[in-house]
Amino acid sequence: MTGSSDDSSQTVDVAIAGLGPTGLVLAHILGKRGHDVVVLEREPEFYGNARAVYTDDECMRVFQSIDAADELGRDMLVDTPVQLCRPDGSPMAQLRGMERRFGWPVVNFFYQPYMETKLADLLDRYPSVKVRRGRQLTGFKQDSRGVVVTHEATREVRFTDCGDAKRVRSIDVDEQTLSARYLVGADGGRSTVREILGIEMTGKSFPEPWLVVDLKSKNGASSLRHLPYFNFFCDPECPAVSCPQPDGHHRFEFRLRPGQTKEYMEKPETVRQYLSKYVDPDDFEVKRRLVYTFNALMAETWRKDRVFLAGDAAHMTPQFMGQGASSGIRDAFNLGWKLSAVLKDQASPSMLDTYENERRDHAKAMIDISVLMKDLVSLSNPATAAVRNLALRGVRSVPGLRAWFEEGRFRPKPIYRRGGFLGMRRRRRRGPEGAMAPQPEVRTIDGRRVLLDDLLGDGFSLIGQEVDPRHGLSKGSQAWLERIDTSFVRLCAYGNRPQGEPARRGCPGLQEVEEMAGDMLDWFKKAGFSSDGVALIRPDGFVFGLVGANQVDRAVAELQRQLQC
Repeated sequence: MTGSSDDSSQTVDVAIAGLGPTGLVLAHILGKRGHDVVVLEREPEFYGNARAVYTDDECMRVFQSIDAADELGRDMLVDTPVQLCRPDGSPMAQLRGMERRFGWPVVNFFYQPYMETKLADLLDRYPSVKVRRGRQLTGFKQDSRGVVVTHEATREVRFTDCGDAKRVRSIDVDEQTLSARYLVGADGGRSTVREILGIEMTGKSFPEPWLVVDLKSKNGASSLRHLPYFNFFCDPECPAVSCPQPDGHHRFEFRLRPGQTKEYMEKPETVRQYLSKYVDPDDFEVKRRLVYTFNALMAETWRKDRVFLAGDAAHMTPQFMGQGASSGIRDAFNLGWKLSAVLKDQASPSMLDTYENERRDHAKAMIDISVLMKDLVSLSNPATAAVRNLALRGVRSVPGLRAWFEEGRFRPKPIYRRGGFLGMRRRRRRGPEGAMAPQPEVRTIDGRRVLLDDLLGDGFSLIGQEVDPRHGLSKGSQAWLERIDTSFVRLCAYGNRPQGEPARRGCPGLQEVEEMAGDMLDWFKKAGFSSDGVALIRPDGFVFGLVGANQVDRAVAELQRQLQC
């Protein structure tokens, strides 16, 4: 996938700066839909160390959409409880959500080098996607037709995976250009694309430093058998984090005390001293030790004409909810299918304005809840820590509050603010329009049990509640939906598929499936449809509209109006 040829004579659909999780997922989404993509990655070799460690059910659904979830999931620790612990390690509170509303576990811990390597390798499926490692974007100019990107060989590159040290290569920078219809800056918190656009970041930078230590067990699981879960150690003397990862990898983080320096904390003897409270340091190889601070920042705008920001280039999230990489993955999915629709002339370019409108509030909510969690777990004043402990005890003593906390219902839900999304008007405060639809397990006509999204393809979907969703469509509306690759599904209760002579005649172009648990059929009922409801679902799993079967044509007309095609 690594190339060195000049792309100046070629115009690609999308150029992406950055090959982290955001850039990788975006390249997959566009590559799967057949678009020509060039990804510029400044590091000539893969950065083989963990940064992110966690992802959630929403992002696993994104990985499912690019046919990567099963492979990535094999290298993850799923359904791992998350605990807030006292200094002696005893748990004060535990999060252990086990629901599968979107088809996947809520808690998934991964080892980032495994995930990124697998995603990069899987790009070989798409001959239209070219990755150019060791090339950094240095400038660009745009007009009404596209963007001309200047890039060159990276001279200053990472020296080692153990830290952020750099080395300078004595090479010809080999300046080149490429032309693209759109450019996406997924090039991290120090984004060159954002800097060239002159976009400021606003928010708060936190001065308190933490030491992160990444380990690899020499003796397998036996070295970590006493730390099976993710722990926030709420110790006023030294707040700490213990994070399990696959294949004997483990991460510890320690908050520095006033007066402790980066140089002191990164010394091997200091690292050994801090680790000794929790594990035997001799049982582990230290893969990385690094002091860092963190930010809660948001770019003032995420788009200027044909250039977009995504991931850390658009927003920087404290690590305490594990949502930094996950927010970037959500950006990639939201932007990716919309870019594809515009590139295929299935939507007006003005639809791309909905990218920031939809994603900004949710990304900000994730930043806010991450800051709140940071404040909760890292209290250093014994008196306020005691109040926190008492409050957690109170939450656990009330069944409703305990369930709310343990199932992680405080996490911002995947729902767009009213009036700010691509979809029909939300009819009630908690209506399904603009929210992510559930993904049930279904049984197909040949008896297979699969997740619903695996049957829907990459376009829009019409899902009927025990009804053929096409019954209310005009011929013109159905023809248009077929042109934009819409899927049509009749969702039946388990054991309630149409049968006998009426079903013998068949329904060409319709998939009929039975829902095993009934969660999505219940979802229709909660939305006000006891029968014959039809959901118009976007390519990213969000609800465009939910109407009665006799109103489907109206919903399709509204979709055409909003896509302007």
